[in-house]
Amino acid sequence: RDALRLLRPLRDALPDSPSVRELLGLVHYRLGHYQAAAKELEAFVELSGSVEQHPVLMDCYRAQRRWRKVDQCWRELTAASPGADVVTEGRIVAAGALADRGRLDEAIALLTRADRRVAKPKPHHVRLWYALADLEERAGNVPRARALFDRVRREDAGFADVAERLAGLR
Repeated sequence: RDALRLLRPLRDALPDSPSVRELLGLVHYRLGHYQAAAKELEAFVELSGSVEQHPVLMDCYRAQRRWRKVDQCWRELTAASPGADVVTEGRIVAAGALADRGRLDEAIALLTRADRRVAKPKPHHVRLWYALADLEERAGNVPRARALFDRVRREDAGFADVAERLAGLR
C-alpha cells in the first residue's frame, strides 16, 4: 500500500513512463486490484511494446473472467516468444483459464505439450509441473498427479504445499 501511495503521483507526473506504469500495475496486482492492474499493465504494453508482463495481465483478465482477453494475450505471447520462463508463466495462466471455463482436458493438453524431462530443471519447469499436477488431480488422474507432485518435491521439497498435496494422494 505504501508503494501504491508513492507510485500514483509518479504515474500522474510521468504518464508515459513504461517502468512506472509497469510497477504500478504489479503493485495493484499484488493487492488484488485486478481491474486497476490491467489498466496499468495495458498502458505498459502500449508504451513499451513488451510482452514480458503478459502472464500477469492474463491473470488479471482471468480474475475478471475476461476470457477473450486472456486468449488474445496468450496468442500475442506465443507469437513474440520472449523466453521460456515468461512463456511458461503465460501457459500456466492460459491453462488455468481453460480449466476455469470447464475445459480441463484442453488445459491439461496445453501444459502437457510443454512438459519435458530436463537434466537441470529451472524454476519455471517446477511451476509447470506443479500446475499440471494440480490439473491432473482435479481431473481425477491421481497416479499422474502423484508422479508430477513427486517430481516437484524431488526438485524442490519446499515448493508451495507440494508435501501436503503429495501426502494427500497417498
